Amino acid sequence: MSKKIASARISESSSRLLQELNNSLPFDKILYREDIEGSRAHAFMLAERGIISKEDYAQIEEGLIEIYEEIESQTFLLDGDDEDIHMAIEGRLTEKVGDAGKRLHTARSRNDQVALDFRLFVQRNTQQIADLLLKNIVTLTRVASENTTTLLPGMTHLQHAQPINFGYHMMAYASMFKRDYERFIASYERNNYSPIGCAALAGTPHPINRKTTAERLGFKAPTLNCLDTVSDRDFALEILFNISTMMMHMSRLSEELILWSASEFKFIQLSDKHATGSSIMPQKKNPDIPELLRGKTGRVNGNLVSLLTVMKGLPLAYNKDMQEDKEGVFDSVKTALLSLEVLNEMIDEMTVNVEQMERACMIGHLSATDLADYLVKDIGMPFRDAYHITGNVVNLAEERGVDISELTFEELQSIDDRITEGVVKLLDNRASMNARVSEGGTSTVRTNEQIETLLEWIKTKQ
Repeated sequence: MSKKIASARISESSSRLLQELNNSLPFDKILYREDIEGSRAHAFMLAERGIISKEDYAQIEEGLIEIYEEIESQTFLLDGDDEDIHMAIEGRLTEKVGDAGKRLHTARSRNDQVALDFRLFVQRNTQQIADLLLKNIVTLTRVASENTTTLLPGMTHLQHAQPINFGYHMMAYASMFKRDYERFIASYERNNYSPIGCAALAGTPHPINRKTTAERLGFKAPTLNCLDTVSDRDFALEILFNISTMMMHMSRLSEELILWSASEFKFIQLSDKHATGSSIMPQKKNPDIPELLRGKTGRVNGNLVSLLTVMKGLPLAYNKDMQEDKEGVFDSVKTALLSLEVLNEMIDEMTVNVEQMERACMIGHLSATDLADYLVKDIGMPFRDAYHITGNVVNLAEERGVDISELTFEELQSIDDRITEGVVKLLDNRASMNARVSEGGTSTVRTNEQIETLLEWIKTKQ
């Protein structure tokens, strides 16, 4: 049989099965810091408003600090039969300070207490994830700055398309992570409002001051509507969505790292400490870390869909279904923090095989679009005519077994005598890459501009 909170109404003890289904202490004990901090702020406000005596407040404050130290030192183990972390701490407080502990719950409900603890957890981890994203952006930008002249086959449909530089490719991921960072920060600002003082759903008749608790807990202000507040889990959905989007970006980068480290590419080499061997094939070096990051994306997506499904049919205000809100968030947060740490380390320590990348640029006729653009700009052809002539030039290169950039002027002119000798230089892959000087383009000049812009942005965030 378990301890039961609603004992004023329920006379029988809970069955073992209800206890097992209902108890959240095994997972919500992670919120002990937030619960104690919220209780300390609430007790301070109660004393300031004269709702409890200063003597009671002093005992509560001292008792909560002692409980925090006991949990940290593991002299108070959160493994009892309390229903949740809130009752475990309140019960321990009452054991220590008696009636003063019983007065702590004045003017609050578990509904706003749960909402507060969970929101504090989400807010703190939102900031921590944003900080790690910024760290990854810095690393990607550093790698980019070292490779603005390193040629790389730019691909569409996983087929060679146009020559770019590797720094430009890294800046694409830095740009993705910048959006992720901004998404987390926007969520932090939007959700930085205090739930405590809403009580069960309708506020309280006690003369509380919600602004006091909001200020002490680092929130911008109290929430606007108590009915919404105790049933709101948008902040939890937002961090789950933000993590899912971030992990999707991380998965795309991981996929490219996996491909690039394969024997068919050899564009990069992962550090030995970020790879594993085979249990049977001694020659193998497997990219397990990016594979795990790619796989964990499905896990965090599942956590998002799970909570969306829980919330979709709930009436106002609090419903016990909402106890299912935390485990997925705890799991996704843990996954996100670890994933960002390991990704940053892996990118920071990988080796870029410059020569192999540049050799690969001689496969697939990457400068074919430059020939079409030349025929349009310099000869004045309609684009579709230029497109078909370029296709014929590519066919000739295929017949000769060379890249389009290796064809002679005479071979090019055999396709169309309007082609002039100057086009030969344009078909060089490095010239092709550097010709793309439009804003946001891949030329070394434009890539360096992008790096400088991002570095200036980073300075404003550090």
